Amino acid sequence: MALSFLHRDRSVAPPGYSRWLIPPAALCVHLCIGEAYAFSVFNLPMTKLIGITTHAPNDWKLTELGWIFSIAIFFLGASAALLGRWVEEGGPRRAMFTAALCWSGGFFVAAIGVYLHNLWIVYLGYGVLGGIGLGIGYISPVSTLIRWFPDRPGMATGMAIMGFGGGAFIAAPLSVWLMSKFSTPSHVGVAETFIAMGIIYLCFMMVGAAIVRVPPPGWQPAGYVAPVQPQRLVTTRDVFVYDALKTPQFWLVWLVLCLNVTAGIGVLGQASAMCQEMFHHRITAVAASGLIGLFSLFNMGGRYFWSSISDFIGRKNTYFVFFALGAFLYALVPHSGAVRSVALFVFCYAVIFSMYGGGFATVPAYLRDLFGTRYVGAIHGMLLTAWSMAGILGPVLVNYIRQYNVTHGVPAAQAYNVTMYVMAFLLVIGFVANVLIRPVAERYYIGETEPQGVGRRVMAER
Repeated sequence: MALSFLHRDRSVAPPGYSRWLIPPAALCVHLCIGEAYAFSVFNLPMTKLIGITTHAPNDWKLTELGWIFSIAIFFLGASAALLGRWVEEGGPRRAMFTAALCWSGGFFVAAIGVYLHNLWIVYLGYGVLGGIGLGIGYISPVSTLIRWFPDRPGMATGMAIMGFGGGAFIAAPLSVWLMSKFSTPSHVGVAETFIAMGIIYLCFMMVGAAIVRVPPPGWQPAGYVAPVQPQRLVTTRDVFVYDALKTPQFWLVWLVLCLNVTAGIGVLGQASAMCQEMFHHRITAVAASGLIGLFSLFNMGGRYFWSSISDFIGRKNTYFVFFALGAFLYALVPHSGAVRSVALFVFCYAVIFSMYGGGFATVPAYLRDLFGTRYVGAIHGMLLTAWSMAGILGPVLVNYIRQYNVTHGVPAAQAYNVTMYVMAFLLVIGFVANVLIRPVAERYYIGETEPQGVGRRVMAER
């Protein structure tokens, strides 16, 4: 069969295979799909596809273009939830291969939409097809990394997921450079840039699919001894993917992730404007863009730092730090504006964005602790619907509360104060949800006490 190399059995690691090749394989995918965070660099050029140097009457509006990213994030969560079990059963190679085709294909279809000046084709390409590639690619290496690194699951997932946060660092300057090379007096070069990036990402993601491997049955790292008495929230057994949805633990972790992301993603999208409005005449547009780059570095670094720390202090304690420290820092942001301290403002948001990224990287290991390793990829896919929800709630809260304040005469420098207190309150709710997380009840585990019907489903899979 032509595509037999994609089968899970064909990707089992041979003797002597180094597990340290798995993080680079995952990074090949995550660094590519992390471009989604840099898509905004195309927004202004795409408002001038007809006018070239200025916005023409028939050009697309920014409000219309804003839906491209929103659709992509929605389909990221939806595809991860619906196809999580398919990814888990087929293995990482098939998933990465499929993600590469969808992600690069999204760019190709979007390029056609730009060429024909049909926004619905762009929505279908980058938003729907590309969003499906985002979802499959995001979860494709998670369970494999956890199985290769049972001794450091947080660090392993952090290494890969930090690539999603860092992908924008490569994609933003690359996109701008390609558009400058392809632009002419008659067009801005967006379509050609989409094609070039689709080809580049297809090649890199295929490299990841080629080198990824799953460990042989029963494999353990040299010298690793599984703890005889696991920690209270760390299980050595497994919960079937759909039974995880029946547990209160899944929904509490869902709420924990949703609230942590809601607080971060809302200000992430408005950080540049916020800097300039809170410190008018002190932070220019150029300086604000530099700060956004700094915050992105903390977003990326926090994914590795906090997930690695969680291997030592535990996932629950790590989220306690996120919520307690985050609530304090959000409440401190209005004070930084009142005393006109740029340094305090930058410090608060640097730490906040590190914990925003850390929340994404730590949650797969949290799920592994609670539900076991066998279905963690599929369970993680379903949990990412919390990201989709947060992607709507966060920007809506920040934008509408600010607009309400400005409309009612609040100075622009103080228009975000109420928003910061609301975000702090959301993190307090997240803290309470994290407190309520307990070990999963015995009846949900696969084994002698498995629920009726689970055994038949598991045996059928085998």
